[in-house]
Formats: sequence, structure tokens, C-alpha cells
Amino acid sequence: MATQSENSQIAEDYSAKAIKVLKGLQGIIMRPAMYVGDTASRGLHHLVDEVLSNSIDEHLAGFCKKISITLHKDHSVSVEDDGRGIPVDIHPTEGKPAIEVVMTNLHSGGKFEKKAYQVSGGLHGVGLSVVNALSEFVVAQVKRDNKIYQIKFEKGNPVTKLEVIGEANETGTKILFKPDKEIFSITEFDPQIIETRIKDLAYLNKGLKIIFKNEIENKEKEFVFEKGIISFVENLNKTKEGLHPVIYFTGEKDKIFVEIALQYNNEFLDRVYSFCNSINTVEGGTHEAGFSTALTRAINEYSKKLNTKGNGFQLTGSDVREGLTAIISVKVPEPQFEGQTKTKLGNSNVKGIVGSVVYEKLTNFLEENPNVAKAVLEKCILSAKAREAAKKARDLTRRKSALDSGSLPGKLADCSERDPVKCELFLVEGISAGGSSKQARNRNFQAILPLRGKVLNVEKARLDKILKNQEITNMISAIGTGIGDEFDISKLRYHKIILMLDGDIDGAHISCLLLTFFYRFMKKLIENNNLFLAEPPLYRIVKNKTVYYAKEDNDLSRILNEIGNSENIVIQRFKGLGEMNADQLAETAVSPATRTLRQIKIEDAVEADRMFTMLMGEEVEPRKEFIMANAKFAKNVDV
Repeated sequence: MATQSENSQIAEDYSAKAIKVLKGLQGIIMRPAMYVGDTASRGLHHLVDEVLSNSIDEHLAGFCKKISITLHKDHSVSVEDDGRGIPVDIHPTEGKPAIEVVMTNLHSGGKFEKKAYQVSGGLHGVGLSVVNALSEFVVAQVKRDNKIYQIKFEKGNPVTKLEVIGEANETGTKILFKPDKEIFSITEFDPQIIETRIKDLAYLNKGLKIIFKNEIENKEKEFVFEKGIISFVENLNKTKEGLHPVIYFTGEKDKIFVEIALQYNNEFLDRVYSFCNSINTVEGGTHEAGFSTALTRAINEYSKKLNTKGNGFQLTGSDVREGLTAIISVKVPEPQFEGQTKTKLGNSNVKGIVGSVVYEKLTNFLEENPNVAKAVLEKCILSAKAREAAKKARDLTRRKSALDSGSLPGKLADCSERDPVKCELFLVEGISAGGSSKQARNRNFQAILPLRGKVLNVEKARLDKILKNQEITNMISAIGTGIGDEFDISKLRYHKIILMLDGDIDGAHISCLLLTFFYRFMKKLIENNNLFLAEPPLYRIVKNKTVYYAKEDNDLSRILNEIGNSENIVIQRFKGLGEMNADQLAETAVSPATRTLRQIKIEDAVEADRMFTMLMGEEVEPRKEFIMANAKFAKNVDV
């Protein structure tokens, strides 16, 4: 307990001199994750989003028709547009060129009074300054007034004055930046992430041409979609059988513009993606809520008119979403996002506006297109029947205690620790491997659940069939959260769920099946960083009693080169986890001190969804095309 003199000293220490003032962009540099999400891959690519957002805002304002993004060989990125160009005249209160103010001052820009921009998707005046603060260097070029202006920055500070470097007949802005390696743990951009984002933006802004130049791979692609989000839905459904042409409508109220495209297909999962001012709101928000409510109401009322309610079903939201692919795009003058990195829209008035547009337009469409309406309604009624069957299956399973977290599956070797934060669950391929894993684990905090054979491909099954699969119900019971609409992450029993599978082609297939299940029914576990993939070795190498492990053939070659490939070397190839004894398994895959885990991430939900659908869905041809295109990357595949 502190004495009176100690308390006095503490009070004296807490004076004006203890208050630190972060000037300029220092606050961003000190706490970068507050602005871009993290300092790894997500935050790195968020920098590109912020620069792109400024160019997209110029397009939304009606002044930009083309954007070029270039990934340079040194992993710097430049974004150039043909918009009006950032102003370069002297700011009336700051006494500096406007572009320098925008690049070095938080909350500066043309988006506050809505004179230069009616809607915007950037960080409301902090976007370019954040990129500047978190970059080794930034070079900004502006074409205005028949001149080319340039100013350079390093780590957020101007190192040159704004100067004229040439003449130009057109207008526009070009921002070149390279992320600061002292801030980001990853500084090499993933071209696929950039390309996916560019493609989404081209869909959401019909007629806008976006060019991606990848100098590292010497590739160039151009994206422009004259049909906009209609093409977006068509692309998402290209591996599925659509029940009708894409339904498209728009509406506007109180300066909020609503654009919707939707199509039902013959599959069981819904894919609804929402955007606000071209920003992907991956956690949904009021625009998604308004859409879902209006969709359910419109289809139920049409069902009543046709007297199909005699089937005994009041259609629910999940019934009318089965097999639905939809894009919801809204343009909002004053968007209220939850979180700095904009993942959920919070404007309460948007829900009612979207709802009224969807209800009115969809009701009229169903009345005017009875054949399409009948196909949609039949799909929804089949979904309702399957929901009832799933409910019966769930209730029956619960009576058998398979989904009751109070009665865990008999195969589960649980741990003694009861704090979920400290607990790990290994999902292990095979009964024999499960036995070895139980011996290799630390019983205090590591649980083992063996899985027998290949789990059900949930991409091709309705929920009632899924709940009849013993391996899946065992996983659901052990994890504790429930699935789908009943998912509750507060009931998670283990904060690390680790897939531990054989290193051969069968293990890779089972891994894909399991990841499909988690992505479709427990996606929050991936988003919450709870899902991991163990990396057990494929080879054990012994030389003079020294043991080495190799995860793959490339690792084996590297190790042999390092230790010298002579007669004193013994190489053992594991055909599966079951061939490894408990000590070997503990050392390479189970013990936190020596193992390597790969965290499962969703970098882009739309692209991940498309990939799961292509690889695990009904359509064979797109899967064959993917395999043929990527076969060159697969080496020494087990058969």
C-alpha cells in the first residue's frame, strides 16, 4: 500500500509535463492500427484503398473516367486519375499549398462541407495524410492549369517545396508511395488482393475504366463494366445455374442513392454483399438490414396473393435468402461507419430508405414478371420445408445430446483448463493419428477431436443433411458456438481451433472440406482469428543423430543442400500423422514452443466466396479450368 509521501510524489509526477502532445502526423505513426486496421497485410493493402478512394470520389463527383494503378518492382504503388487534380493554390488560413495541407494535416480535405464532393469513401480528410505518415516516401503530382506540379514527402514530412515540373493539357492527380518498413511487418503487396479490389470498384462504378499494371510480373489488366453491378452478380453466379435473369433496380430519397442487383440460383447458400460509397461493408449494417426486411415482406405478400400460404409456411428471412446472390450499393452523403476502417454502416435513416426502395421495386417486378416470381417463390417454399426438416433434425440431435454443449462427443479428449482463452482444440485426421495426438498433447490446455474419413461437402448440402453428419455434429458440439443464425461466439470453448491433417493430397482435400464448413457456418471464427492450420512435416531427416524436419519437397532439398547429401543421412517420409510417434508429433505440430501454425484469414470475402464455390460447388467445368491453369504450380503431388 502506498504511503502518503509516495502518493504525493505520484501526484507531483502527474503534471502538465506528463501530458504528451503529438503534433502533425505523429499520432498516426504512434498508433497506425487505429487508422488502417493493423500493421500487417490488411493495413498494408488498406493504404492502397485510401489512395484509390480519392480517385473514386472524383469519379462519383463526375470528373474522373479513368484510374491507373501500378505496382512497381520496388513494391511501391502509384495511383493516377484524370480527375480535377488536388488544388495547389495557397490555403487561406494555413499559408501553404492546399496539397501540402491535405498530405500533412489530419481532417483536411474537400469532403466536409459537401461543396467539392456530395459523397465520398475516404477516411473523411485523413486518408492521404495517413498514407503519407505511414510511408517511407510519397511523391504527389498534380495536373492543373496546364501545368504539372510536384511535391515530395518522407515519413510524412515535406522534403521539397511544391514546384512546376512540366506542362499538361489535361487534369488529374498521381500519388506514388512506398510503405514504411519500420512500421509494417509486411511491405510486399499481394497483386491478387489489389486486383480483386480494383475489380470490385469497376463493378460498383459502371463505365469507369481501371487499369492495373503489375511491373513485378510484367502484366497489365483493364477493368470496365458498362452494366455495373449486374455484371457483378452475373460473375458471382457464373458457376451456378441462375433461375432467372438478374433483377436490377435503383431509387433515391433524401440524396441517398440505392442500387440493387439480385439473382436466385439453384444452390442453398446466400451471398449478399453490401457497399457504401464503394466501400465493402463486410459486417453489413443498416442498408443490409433494410434490404433483408423488405425482401422478406415483398415475397411473403406476393405469396399471400397467390394463396400459396396454404402450404403452411410463413417465409422467414433465411427462407427468402437461400440461393440468393445480391449486391447492395448505396451512396450516402454523410456515412456513419462503425470503426475507422469502415466495416459496418450505422446510418439509421438508410435502413428505411433502402427498405422502401426494395419493397416498392421488387413488388412491382414480381407483379409484372409472374414466371420469374413463381420460380423464386417455389425456391423459397422448398427452403422453408428444408428449414422445418433441419429444425426436426436439430431437435432430434439435441435430444440425443449431440449438439448439447453439456454433453460432449465421446471421441473428444478434453483438456482440464476451463478458461477458453487458454484452450486449444485439435481437429485431427484419422483415429490412429488421434491416438498419437492424445499422447503428444499437454492435457492441461489441449483437447483432441479425431475425425473419421472425409467430412461432408457442405457446399452441396442443405442444413438438414449437414446436421445428420456425425463428424460435423461432433465438431459443432465440441466448439460450442452453434452454427449459422444460432452462432454465438461468447460460447466458444477453445480460442485456438487447429486443423491437423496429413501432409498429402488427401489431407489437403479434407482441409478444404473443413475450411468450407467453417467459412459457410462459422465464419466469425475466421474473422476473430480463432482458426489455424498445423503444419506437420512430410519428411524426417537424420544425420549423425541430428534430426531435421521438412514440411515439403522444397524444404527437403534446402536441408539436404545445407547439411550435405552423403551416406550418413537417413530420410523418412511420413505417409500420415499416424506414422509419427507422440514425441515427433509433439515436437513438430503440437507443442507451442516448437510448432508452426498458419492462421486462416479472409483477405477478401467476395473472392474467398467465389473460390469456395468454384472448388467445392456443383459446376465441373470452372474447376477443371482452374486446375489446368494452376497445375504448373503443383509439384510431386501424391496419388
